[in-house]
Amino acid sequence: MRPVGVIRALFVFSILVLGGLVLACWYGLYVDRSHPQSSVDIVVPRGATFAETAAQLASRGVIGNVETFRLLGRLRGEETAVRAGEYRFSPHQTQAQVLASLITGGAQVAAWVTIPEGFTAEQIAARLQESGIGPSGLFRRYFLSQSIAVDGAHTKNLEGFLFPNTYLIPLGATPAQVATTFVAQFFRELPRDAASRARALGVNVPQAVTVASLVEREARSAGDRPHIARVIYNRLRLEMPLQVDATIEYALPRHKTELSFGDLKVGSPYNTYLHPGLPPTPIANPGAPSLEAAFSPSRGDDLYYVYCGNGRHVFSKTLAEHQANVARCLH
Repeated sequence: MRPVGVIRALFVFSILVLGGLVLACWYGLYVDRSHPQSSVDIVVPRGATFAETAAQLASRGVIGNVETFRLLGRLRGEETAVRAGEYRFSPHQTQAQVLASLITGGAQVAAWVTIPEGFTAEQIAARLQESGIGPSGLFRRYFLSQSIAVDGAHTKNLEGFLFPNTYLIPLGATPAQVATTFVAQFFRELPRDAASRARALGVNVPQAVTVASLVEREARSAGDRPHIARVIYNRLRLEMPLQVDATIEYALPRHKTELSFGDLKVGSPYNTYLHPGLPPTPIANPGAPSLEAAFSPSRGDDLYYVYCGNGRHVFSKTLAEHQANVARCLH
């Protein structure tokens, strides 16, 4: 055969091979429905890469070929668009359908929901709605109307006992189901000797959790938490008004970054400038560091603190010292 003929034959052969590969790839992505052979549930962790997700899908038999699946994601520019969560894949889907389900959430049955430390019940309800779990109004009403038994006492509602964490929550979960999950985590995080610690501080466990919620909303650094807790307990012991700004913020219909003098006179039982003692309920849902601070405050006789920048507060024992700190830190 002449050289030109050989080249032409090789070219035709290459085209046929390439065409066969393209056809096989197309078939595997858009036609082949041999996977999965039965319904499969997969949890895509938060932060998982597309390659890790593809490998998990292959190992569980949802797809038959990792490389073609990754190629599809790369060609569509959807490698970073996969939603974390739990998925249920029905039998006999194409790889293209599987990818579409991961991108649109069409097969999603549960979503990862992160509840930050210090969120109120209302903020948690809004986060649940944003995550597709259900209407915020339903969750808010449930959270603020139910009570639990803690240390022999019934709480007024669930504020303070919905532990901040990252949860995998089924889509369409009821408020009762979600609350049960959050509260169960709270009890797991509560110190085992919480009751004895609280009594040593002159309070019960729900009251200590209320202190933790004040610490959560007031502190801006980990080191300040035990000190702020000590100030609160010292004031309670002396029957001094707590004068915690965060309690007034909780009472206001809308959050404010700065309170006015008028706000300090708001007629609410949460106004700790007007009403002595702790507010009726926690004002937020504290995380583990604030709970630990409330049950193990630092030692000392400080009665005042003021924020002085750089994430730290300064503490003082007398009003004169406090006024000097205010002048130095706020002017």
